[in-house]
Amino acid sequence: MTPDPKTDDDEIVTWWGLVIEGYLATQDKLMGEIAERLGLAPASFDILLRLVRSPDHRMPMTKLATEAALSSGGFTKVADRLVAADLICRVPSPDDRRVTFAALTDHGLDMANKARSAAAEILRRIVLTPLGDDAGALAAAMRTLREANTDR
Repeated sequence: MTPDPKTDDDEIVTWWGLVIEGYLATQDKLMGEIAERLGLAPASFDILLRLVRSPDHRMPMTKLATEAALSSGGFTKVADRLVAADLICRVPSPDDRRVTFAALTDHGLDMANKARSAAAEILRRIVLTPLGDDAGALAAAMRTLREANTDR
């Protein structure tokens, strides 16, 4: 489908505002329930989910920081808190001395699995129920926007 070049300026700006407002309201609700149920802050939740979905439940720390959109210093603070809570550990790469992996501990794997299950249950209620059949189209549209606007 070709975009209509005659779309009114106010209309397209309003559409984008609705995307942002819908995302923020939904993310706030999700993160609020995750914090209430599991005591996880948003950045910790994000890191645990990324690790539980990664091979061997580990990832290079620099890559994890980038994917989580955290600065080096911000990521270090979150990682230190996760280490102190026995959710992750730092593992030196056997192949490259410059690389350190963040890896889930056994406790971290258990918490990450609980977080993933809780998030799925919450998202079914706050995303799938209101959107119904449109949920897949929303995911496809957001994937398209990510790919179109990601610097490679």
